[in-house]
Amino acid sequence: MSEQAEQPAQTTPVPPSGAGGADPGEGGAAARARGRIFADLTPFRISADYRRLWFGNMVSWVGSGMTALAISLQVYDLTGSSFYVGLVGIFTLVPLVAFGLYGGAIADTVDRRKLGLYSALGSAVLSAVLSAGTFAGVADVWFLYAVIALQSICQALNGPARSAMIPKLLPPEHLPAANALNSMIMTTGTLVGPMLGGLVVGFAGYRTAYLIDAITFAASLYAMWRLPAMLPERAAGTKRPSVMEGLRFLATRPNLRMTFFSDFCAMILAHPRALFPAVAVLWYGGDARTTGLLVAAPAIGALLGGVFSGWQGRVHRHGLAVLISVGGWGAAIAAFGLTRQLWLGLFMLAVAGFSDTVSMVFRNTMMQVAAPDEMRGRLQGVFIVVVAGGPRLGDFLAGTVADLTSPTVMVVGGGLACVLAVTVLGVSRRSFARYDARWPAA
Repeated sequence: MSEQAEQPAQTTPVPPSGAGGADPGEGGAAARARGRIFADLTPFRISADYRRLWFGNMVSWVGSGMTALAISLQVYDLTGSSFYVGLVGIFTLVPLVAFGLYGGAIADTVDRRKLGLYSALGSAVLSAVLSAGTFAGVADVWFLYAVIALQSICQALNGPARSAMIPKLLPPEHLPAANALNSMIMTTGTLVGPMLGGLVVGFAGYRTAYLIDAITFAASLYAMWRLPAMLPERAAGTKRPSVMEGLRFLATRPNLRMTFFSDFCAMILAHPRALFPAVAVLWYGGDARTTGLLVAAPAIGALLGGVFSGWQGRVHRHGLAVLISVGGWGAAIAAFGLTRQLWLGLFMLAVAGFSDTVSMVFRNTMMQVAAPDEMRGRLQGVFIVVVAGGPRLGDFLAGTVADLTSPTVMVVGGGLACVLAVTVLGVSRRSFARYDARWPAA
């Protein structure tokens, strides 16, 4: 690594503060930590590798957001059909879920730096192919589907490798701060990327948007190239990592399993995104612009969750924090279902997004700290499948229940069901609520 402070994270338990003599010079830092409100930027300060990786991922996520919108616009331009636009999601989701688990197994087998570098390079080349194809006048929607499916495979390989690198760049006590900063990458890309994509397509066409996306990968590629080797830590004589081995490991680790079960409570039972077009009209008398506000509100709340994350580094009971934040998501969604004033509905959705970021930060930190390095890639692969598949199941459930009853019944009932389900999980698995980051136990 390029700086002395950038040593691999240790997974040995950390004794509680006050257990032994404290360095007098640490008093001022501890006082600043106790009073911190905004995001903790310490990971940027102590690790140049993490700083470069964060910036590179931020730039490339914005570029990917541009391409996501440009693809949808071009498909509609070619077909005039919303059905074909909907297929974009299918051709993105299926490869991501299908290859997510295998991407995690590969990340536990090879040098994660090289896997991240080559998969990011593949995504960049495919964006360039989109630009070249559009410039050459290729007007075939199946060409677009094929390219985005291949890009999704690259993302399924890149995600586990990139996430498994973070604990090697930072000590465990700074992982919550790093995960909060990482959450800002996703939400910023989701908000800013499509807006820029719409502007670029409007002024310069599809090929320019795709070309800009290809160029933005340069920042991520440079960050990956500057990293040291990231070989998984495996005991001598252990067999080649496999997907089933990772799933068997997860089956014997109740606290890690609970991170996924708790997320399912929120993403399946209380995920009203599919109802936003109907809600905009029926509840608020709005139109497509109102739907856009409803879609943006959770993302803005999630971004604020990253910005105002300074307090999270002082929390040691990560399991309890996950349970409370998932319950907060469900309560906010239920309250949203009872609102008929747009500003209040947007506020409750923002609260839900804020709670989701808090949950994600602590769930990710638990996976990074409580799991051995040789399993981190496969657990991140499972995480990708859950994050990608859970909301889609939630969309299906929301649409089905709303058609059988009403949007109000679905939203309010789903939010309350989420609160009830996560409460039952917490009561039935009390070790999860007692989980302490200073003595991590999977």
